[in-house]
Amino acid sequence: MLEEDPELAEALPPEQREQATRECLARTVTIEAGPWRGSPGIPAKAEGIGRLVLSGLLIRRVGVDGRFGAELLGAGDLLRPWQGDEQPPIIPVSTAWQVIEPSRVALLDESFVRRIGRYPQLTGRLVGRALRRSRNLAVYMAIVHHARVDVRLHTLLWYLAGRWGRVGSDGVVLPLRLTHNVLADLTAARRPTVTSALSELSRSGLVQTYRDGWLLVGKPPGELIELGAVPTELAAGPVQAAAD
Repeated sequence: MLEEDPELAEALPPEQREQATRECLARTVTIEAGPWRGSPGIPAKAEGIGRLVLSGLLIRRVGVDGRFGAELLGAGDLLRPWQGDEQPPIIPVSTAWQVIEPSRVALLDESFVRRIGRYPQLTGRLVGRALRRSRNLAVYMAIVHHARVDVRLHTLLWYLAGRWGRVGSDGVVLPLRLTHNVLADLTAARRPTVTSALSELSRSGLVQTYRDGWLLVGKPPGELIELGAVPTELAAGPVQAAAD
């Protein structure tokens, strides 16, 4: 696990890492692109901490009374897709998982929990991953409160670039294959409205399609800079980044 996820290894003192790398083993599975049922009916002993995404891209879609929201998940995210199924909600809620890119996940089951028992720092780091998801969801909620869909999209793409983006010669490249349907779910908008908003952003020179992703030109929205949601090297833009 520590070789697969070096950020976890950084939680340990250097003198412990070699031994911990040998001991902290976990089984992995690969999930193909398409709908995913989220490991229903999983035995209690297999639950453990959950599932850690090692690579790939997934979306979790939640609906209430015909309205939907979603979150985008990738490497480093901690999942417990079965949690909440044991009790029926007070109001009807529908949940669906979609694997956008083939994903590899580690099974952090009870046997893994026993293996990391000597290294409490790793448990703390994994709890931090769960809290990071909560923070991301709060930002998604703030984004969808913008009245204009083009503002939602522009802000969302820059927010995602804070995690997955890289500085290119013409702007910041977001190498994610996000369809208009996926973007509609992430911005709580309708697909035709998203298509129109993307066209407007393109005409304004702010967002362009780029290979299998998106090219963001100019500066990120000020709200994201204030939140510290965009790394300094991305917010600086291509010219300053090249000079650095």
